[in-house]
Amino acid sequence: MDLITVSGPPSSGKTSILLRTIEHFKKRGLSVGVVKFDCLFTDDDLYFEKLDIPVKKGLSGSLCPDHYFVSNIEEVVEWGNNKNLDILITESAGLCNRCSPYIKEIKAVCVIDNLSGINTPKKIGPMLKSADIVVITKGDIVSQAEREVFTMKVQSVNPKAIIMHVNGLSGQGAYELSTLIYDKEKHVATLEGEQLRYPMPSALCSYCLGETRIGKKHQVGNVRKIKLGDS
Repeated sequence: MDLITVSGPPSSGKTSILLRTIEHFKKRGLSVGVVKFDCLFTDDDLYFEKLDIPVKKGLSGSLCPDHYFVSNIEEVVEWGNNKNLDILITESAGLCNRCSPYIKEIKAVCVIDNLSGINTPKKIGPMLKSADIVVITKGDIVSQAEREVFTMKVQSVNPKAIIMHVNGLSGQGAYELSTLIYDKEKHVATLEGEQLRYPMPSALCSYCLGETRIGKKHQVGNVRKIKLGDS
C-alpha cells in the first residue's frame, strides 16, 4: 500500500481535488481509502462514501490536529493494510499555518488556493515549505497574471516542489496529479520508527492544560511574550 499525505488551509479545495483524483485511480483498477483529520466537525467523509470509497474520520477536539495526526497515523496505516488498499490518503487542514503533517519518505501534497492572498505562501510555514507537490486551486476565478504571480510566490517559498494547477470542479489537472502522487513500487507496511519532516508546533503551558484565567501569575510552562519596547 502506498501512503499519501494531503494538507492545506481550510476550504482550499482539498476534498474536491481528492474526489477528482480518486476517480482516475479507480479507472485504473486501484483500491483507494481516505482518512480525514479535522478539529471540531467535518462531513467530507459523506462525499467519499457516495463514491464507495472506504473512509474514516478523526476529530482532534481540543488537541492540536497535528499532534492528533501523528498519535494516530500508525493505526491508520494498519487500517489501510487490513482493507488491502493500494493507496491510502490522509487529509488534514492546516489551521494555524504552522502545521507540519508530513513524514519523511512519504509523499506530501499541499493544496492552496489563488484566493487566499498574495502573501499567503510566506505565512504557511512547513506545510507548504516541505511539500513534494503544491496544488494550486481556484485558478479559474482569477486572471492569468494573478495566477502567474501567485505561482511565483509559491515557488519562492518552496523551489523544490512540483507546482501544478488543478480545478476541483471540472477536474482539469486531476489525471496528471494522479500520475504524480502514486508510486506502485512503494509499500508502507508500518510507520514505526519513521520521522516527521519537521517538528510539531510546540506548546505546553497552563492554557494547554485547561487554564482560562488571564494574567502573568496564571502563565506557566512554554510561554512566549511579545516585544513591545518601552511601552
